[in-house]
Amino acid sequence: MDKEQALLAWLKEQKKVAVAFSGGVDSSLLAAAAQRALGGNAVALTLDTVLVPQREKAQAARLAAQVGIRHIALSVDVLSLAQVVENAPRRCYHCKKALFSRLKEEAARLGFAILCDGTNTDDAGDYRPGMQAARELGIASPLAACGFSKADIRALSRKYGLCTAQLPSFACLASRIPYGTPLTRAALARVERAEDALQRLQLWPARVRAHGDVARIELAPDMLARAVQPQVRQAVSSAVKEAGFAFVALDLEGYRTGSLNVHVKEERSDV
Repeated sequence: MDKEQALLAWLKEQKKVAVAFSGGVDSSLLAAAAQRALGGNAVALTLDTVLVPQREKAQAARLAAQVGIRHIALSVDVLSLAQVVENAPRRCYHCKKALFSRLKEEAARLGFAILCDGTNTDDAGDYRPGMQAARELGIASPLAACGFSKADIRALSRKYGLCTAQLPSFACLASRIPYGTPLTRAALARVERAEDALQRLQLWPARVRAHGDVARIELAPDMLARAVQPQVRQAVSSAVKEAGFAFVALDLEGYRTGSLNVHVKEERSDV
């Protein structure tokens, strides 16, 4: 049995599933598969928090409509949690524990005993304390269970005609702020505005890492040369400063996920 058939079979065996749905690469494929396997017995649950850019919330709604799955958005104030605001290396654990608990509560209210997330086999390669929270709460990870890597997910997404097949992975806005720097609405909004500006300038995918008043911009390697062209460089500098930063720096290593985790990877043994 190939991976697609294994996934569909797993979903059918559950009878009813709720999908923790961000509208990103992984959860969109899982939602599409759940809809194919279960029809009205599948639901996509999206969390509306300050940690998620508005562009991603809008994409989640569009993707849910595209695949035809029932979609419910839930508002959660994660900045009411002190362990999230303080932004220690275990922030993601505490945040995911609260968010998945809210999703499980809503899923149960709707009559869904199984809540699934989009974890895949590649996720073991980064520091992801949130995966511990998911395990503790009994969140199912059918993509990982059926052996899906990120490449497998993108391939099946192309087969299903999902626009996410070629999109960069999502990550919450807190991942742009170094551990130890408290999270505030203003800081998160500043990052979101700066990244929106880069997207408008067609410099995407990108990350704006906020180091105090310094915006460290990570761009795809093939965009670095364009970014330093005089007119583009000036446009980037002006837009990012307008977003609220005093200084703008271009990271010569380019865009990469988890760049702020480099100093905490030794802690992965407890995840």
